[in-house]
Amino acid sequence: MADEPVPAAAPKVGLVAKSPFEMRVNLGADVAETDVRTALADGHMGFLHSFTTGSAVDGPGVRVVAWTTGCMWRCLYCHNPDTWTMRNGIPVSVGHALEQLGKYRHGLKVMSGGLTVSGGEPLMQRLFVMKVIAGAKAMGIHTAIETNGYLSPELTDDDLGQIDLVLLGLKAWGAEKHKTLTGRGPEHTLEFAERLAKAKKPVWIRFVLVPGLTDDAGDLREMANYVAGLGNVQRVEVLPFHQLGRYKWHELGMRYKLEDTVPPTNEQHEAACAIFRAEGLEAY
Repeated sequence: MADEPVPAAAPKVGLVAKSPFEMRVNLGADVAETDVRTALADGHMGFLHSFTTGSAVDGPGVRVVAWTTGCMWRCLYCHNPDTWTMRNGIPVSVGHALEQLGKYRHGLKVMSGGLTVSGGEPLMQRLFVMKVIAGAKAMGIHTAIETNGYLSPELTDDDLGQIDLVLLGLKAWGAEKHKTLTGRGPEHTLEFAERLAKAKKPVWIRFVLVPGLTDDAGDLREMANYVAGLGNVQRVEVLPFHQLGRYKWHELGMRYKLEDTVPPTNEQHEAACAIFRAEGLEAY
């Protein structure tokens, strides 16, 4: 089956969503290809799956999360495959995105929160994303980006200066396992991790624990040793695999290889966290 979800046209919906688990498709399908290319070239417009508010799990404090569309990876456990295709998202100008964010600026400061840009893969829309992040910084809002790091060579040092925190996804340890899981190798991700370490940029590592796929103890020990050696990682989030996005694969007519995979037990999750803690890292 095709791995690009392109189902029938969906009705127009609002930018603010209750959850990123909402299915959203073809919301930018009416935008001309020339307009898409122009938007990507100058960053004046981007494509967003949604804004969600009140998140306490996507960075420090309570946060607004901007979920971008477009991703070059094909993670087997992805819970938002509708974000793989850029024009499944809503076309949004930088001004409109910042207008929406501005509604929450005071509350975000009171609750020690901020803006997190996630995806999809935000760096597929780097110019748009960085304009939004710069606008957030101008409002005095803490900024974070969640990324797999694959397109990080496109980030300038000035870009990094606008980002307060990087949530970096480490998907698996070992090149072959990583490619099996994501469709791509880990080289750019690790290069970005080392660039962030050299810059002393605060990082949270995000790792999804999938029984039978990413839970090998030896791999986890090697990953933990590597992460501890970076010196700038504030915490490791060991995220238990779940099946909340399985229905999207079904509705998109895509083969879901983890159909029968069960979430890790509390004991399995705690054992994985203990491996990272043994290296002196905070892990949850």
